[in-house]
Amino acid sequence: MSLFRKKSIEKIVQDAEAGLVDGHSASGLKKELGVRDLTLMGIAAVVGAGIFSTIGTAAFHGGPGISILFVITAITCGFSALCYAEFASRVPIAGSAYTYAYVTFGELIAWIIGWALILEYAIGNIVVAISWSGYFINLLEGFHIHLPGWLSTNFETAQQGYEEAMKHLAAGGSPATFSKLARIGYDAITNAPMIGQTRIILNIPAFVIVVLITMLVYRGIKESKKSTNLMVIFKIAIILMVIVLGFFYVDTANWAPFMPNGFKGVLAGVSAVFYAYIGFDAISTTAEECKNPQRDMPRGMIYSLLICTILYILIALVLTGMVNYTQLKVDDPLAFVFERIGLHKIGYIISISAVVATTSVLLVFQLGQPRIWMSMSRDGLLPKKFSEVHPKFGTPAFATIITGIFVGVPALFMSISRMTDLTSIGTLFAFVLVCFGVLVLPRLSPSVKRQAFRLPYINGQYIIPALALIFVYFGQHRIINAFKEAGNEGYQEILFLVFVFILIVVSILSFIRKYSVIPIIGALCCLYLMIEIPPVSWLWFFVWMSIGLVIYNLYSKKHSLLAKK
Repeated sequence: MSLFRKKSIEKIVQDAEAGLVDGHSASGLKKELGVRDLTLMGIAAVVGAGIFSTIGTAAFHGGPGISILFVITAITCGFSALCYAEFASRVPIAGSAYTYAYVTFGELIAWIIGWALILEYAIGNIVVAISWSGYFINLLEGFHIHLPGWLSTNFETAQQGYEEAMKHLAAGGSPATFSKLARIGYDAITNAPMIGQTRIILNIPAFVIVVLITMLVYRGIKESKKSTNLMVIFKIAIILMVIVLGFFYVDTANWAPFMPNGFKGVLAGVSAVFYAYIGFDAISTTAEECKNPQRDMPRGMIYSLLICTILYILIALVLTGMVNYTQLKVDDPLAFVFERIGLHKIGYIISISAVVATTSVLLVFQLGQPRIWMSMSRDGLLPKKFSEVHPKFGTPAFATIITGIFVGVPALFMSISRMTDLTSIGTLFAFVLVCFGVLVLPRLSPSVKRQAFRLPYINGQYIIPALALIFVYFGQHRIINAFKEAGNEGYQEILFLVFVFILIVVSILSFIRKYSVIPIIGALCCLYLMIEIPPVSWLWFFVWMSIGLVIYNLYSKKHSLLAKK
């Protein structure tokens, strides 16, 4: 029994054209999405917490030069997007990177990436739900509506706020001068009801929004599409208003120096900026609900990425032009800059937009995860229940409910700390495999018509080794230091050395086999971003993957449809 048995692309295409999915009965999913819907869905997934919060921290470190980082990150994600587009054109069914891995690397790797995607979407959704709760509470407070602290946060955050409040009081401060965190934490700890010795502290808004979004996704792709489109149009209108209005308050003196902390300062915001791009790949999970996935899916991915990049660059320039970059280390930079110039009502509008934006992100992610469950189930790797499609609504009903529980319950109790890193690991891992997977895609059979999108081929025989030599030359000091620190529990240095080894191997293979530049650079860039993630997040990632491998060996390997053929 081979662990690397593969599905046939030709058979998948034939079944898709016949209205079947991998030889199973008709999928039952409704084809409702066109290129406009996919583009708006991509924007919905990408433009969320990143542009409304994390962009401020990135600008604080990099100054106006953060706009360059958006370009660099967009190019990196663009390479991955082109690879996703190639796969979407060749493999027009649900499952995203999981399915793509199944046809290129085989079943075991497909399971690993599918299990990683489940983590990515789940953790990402939890983070978004908690962020939504924060924006929603801020909005309510803007209208002088205050929720009790024990109903609007989690225990860990409440405890942190309470400790800060106690230190503030011990230093002679008063409750009137509490920070927002201290105020919520103090309120939660002192007023929370008790069950025995346990305080009941729950993030109810986060749980409620997950329930509402799950109900919407359960009802159907058409309803989800309409809701997404309306929310995206609204938030783009607000962002354009911010850009146009903010332009009149730009002081070009704030753009000098353009990179106050050098290029190193710009790169310090890489995790925040990359987080602002996470999500465009989620639309690939809806391939079976597209009217023409082979034509529209690649266009939707690329169009959404381009639009988001333009918006991000303009926002970054306007923000750093309206106020000095040193003032932007705040949770709500867009609202902050307008409040600084006295336009408080604009701040309220931006707060509403932030709530809408995070709602749309949550909707797309909640839409994507059940289709991963469904795809794995249809291949026999998970119980059949996960692939059941509702006869009326045309959605993976059971998988959608499980996703809601999987996200909603943790959102009640968990904090955001370290979870964004776990999301990034899963996302980058998928990007790497998709990029490398393009290199081993089988040639198109004469019986399969040529698809609308083909990844441009650029011979990397000399380009990739040259770029590798440049990297080694400029990074030689870090390489030497990594060897010195590797034996002193320098986990980050070990990861860096692993990257250097992979870089050398890939460069040699590129020279020998003349690999295309785009997928290679895309994979290497994503790998480099992965090694910058803290080791503790890697530990939790490996724990999750170990659980997945146990499930695969106990259940999936035996029940795989390919194993029965």
